[in-house]
Amino acid sequence: MNAESETARDTEGHADGRGDGHGVRPPAEVAVVVIGYDDAAHVTDAVRSALAQGPAVREVVAVDDCSRDGSVGLLERLSASEPRLKVIRRRANSGGCGTPRNTGLDAVTSPYVMFLDSDDVLPPGAVDALLAAAEGAHAEVASGLCVRRELPSGREVPWQPRLYALHAVVPRPAQRTRLVHDTLCVNKLYRTAFLRAHGIRFPEGRFPYEDVVFTARLLAAAPRIALIPDRVYVWHVRRSEARLSISLDRSGVENWRARTEACRQAYEVLLGAGQKELARTARAKFLDHDLRMYVRELGLRDVAYRRAWWELTRAHLAEYDADDWARNPAAPGRLIGRVVLASPEPCDLPRLRELAARPARLYPPYARAADGTPVWSDAIPQVLLEPLRARPVRALPLAVDAELRPGARGTRLRLRLHELYGRVAQAGPETVDVEWRHRDDGDVVVRGPSLPLAPCAGVPGADETAGSAGPGGSADPAGRGGSAGRGGSAGRSGSAGRGNSAGPVGHGRSAGSDGTWSAETAVDLLPLAAPGVGTWDLRLRIRFRDGASRDVTAHALTGAGLLRRRAVPSARHGVVLVQPYTTHSGALALRVAPGVRGVLSVVRARLRRLLH
Repeated sequence: MNAESETARDTEGHADGRGDGHGVRPPAEVAVVVIGYDDAAHVTDAVRSALAQGPAVREVVAVDDCSRDGSVGLLERLSASEPRLKVIRRRANSGGCGTPRNTGLDAVTSPYVMFLDSDDVLPPGAVDALLAAAEGAHAEVASGLCVRRELPSGREVPWQPRLYALHAVVPRPAQRTRLVHDTLCVNKLYRTAFLRAHGIRFPEGRFPYEDVVFTARLLAAAPRIALIPDRVYVWHVRRSEARLSISLDRSGVENWRARTEACRQAYEVLLGAGQKELARTARAKFLDHDLRMYVRELGLRDVAYRRAWWELTRAHLAEYDADDWARNPAAPGRLIGRVVLASPEPCDLPRLRELAARPARLYPPYARAADGTPVWSDAIPQVLLEPLRARPVRALPLAVDAELRPGARGTRLRLRLHELYGRVAQAGPETVDVEWRHRDDGDVVVRGPSLPLAPCAGVPGADETAGSAGPGGSADPAGRGGSAGRGGSAGRSGSAGRGNSAGPVGHGRSAGSDGTWSAETAVDLLPLAAPGVGTWDLRLRIRFRDGASRDVTAHALTGAGLLRRRAVPSARHGVVLVQPYTTHSGALALRVAPGVRGVLSVVRARLRRLLH
């Protein structure tokens, strides 16, 4: 395309360079760089979503990283009818995303630039919203909400929603350190001249998590940033694809090595630019996000992976200083990090998995040092849990056991809340609200009654419940244990009817020395079966004497007769197939398949897994 003629045509008839809102086309000011490799199935959808943004998009630069599946041919045929599309084919595959993005950045001629991956899309109006925000705030960067869309279910989860709750203008990133948590490069519009003036580029070659370093380089340059709550990017998550994306393919320890290296470089970039608070926040983000995510999956890995992962993590965390650990010392990620540093070998993996959950659960045993100070365990007394005593009850990592028993005479749910160094008794737990949330549609929620929490006596103590290996596993020096399953939850409200209509069963027993509280109820499967085959996550809200509350998930108990698939008779459906199971993080979830068709769909899915 002819850059000079395009620029002249854009400004002709616009003295101020803007449209007047009365049918005059706005100036074409934005370039969208689309990168792809062997993604013929999706790349044209991505490009079309960029072209469909309208006249604000001057050019779409599609960079093919030497694909072998015919992607270039598809793009070239599309460009024949779309003069705004420029196709660049690299002669050799770079092995990563950074090099093709840099190639595209070098080729753009527009005042603003965005980045788009070949398997994602821009929602309608994204470019207009970002461009208006950038120009209205005289900002070098405009950033909006990205949603992760799980396919094929279509379930959407917003990325960093707290950051994009409201319109805001941030004069300097240090004034809103939360910006460090949004490491995506694709939900942002950049002033091209700003990137070039500061030499802000992506790491070259095979460098997974290149956007982590790119974002750090951007924040280090202290741009003025406009934030908007509009949806500006749809991140497609295809977990069933034969070739997973870099961010989803975490099965090898090299992925973790790459992530820790990217986080280390991001910290050094920010610190080297004098952005000390942002650098500290980057390290805190690693503990709260990256570390917890991988710890939840350690139970799925073999012993060799766990040992290599543990060694890499200890080396990375050894670079942290006292100030890094002193901030919010009771935060789950910091407690996990301290345990990893304190033990030369993998240990307590099932218990760490529970603490890495969201919300966090600190599972028994609750050990104390000789002077009564709360500590992680008798084997690791140097990890102190004393800061938990000062944490408000609404932020405590409360542990609740859940036992679900489907049966022909009814399905029963039993809950048990554990004491936590006296904090629970001090707060006075009174009731627990039960809620089942549909995994694929967060608008579908089945709410049960508010159950009274009764103090228990004569139940197994904390040590018997967890043992030295923690929940869900036996003692093992390498930390072997854990269980398969898929975590996740929906974050939206709504109702699909009321479950648990049979009401609670109170125990009415006096408190025992073990310090637990219990509740029990019937679970009505009818509203859970109403949407058809689906998965439900158990959510609980513990309410306390002073009006405070804590939202939690529950640890799924294992044992004889538990977590077994059962066919339950149903007057409406004939039969309902019910499968309680434990997620990656150890929480209780429930799969429901109503009717003969539902049962057959489960059988077919199982056969496909066995055959493939």
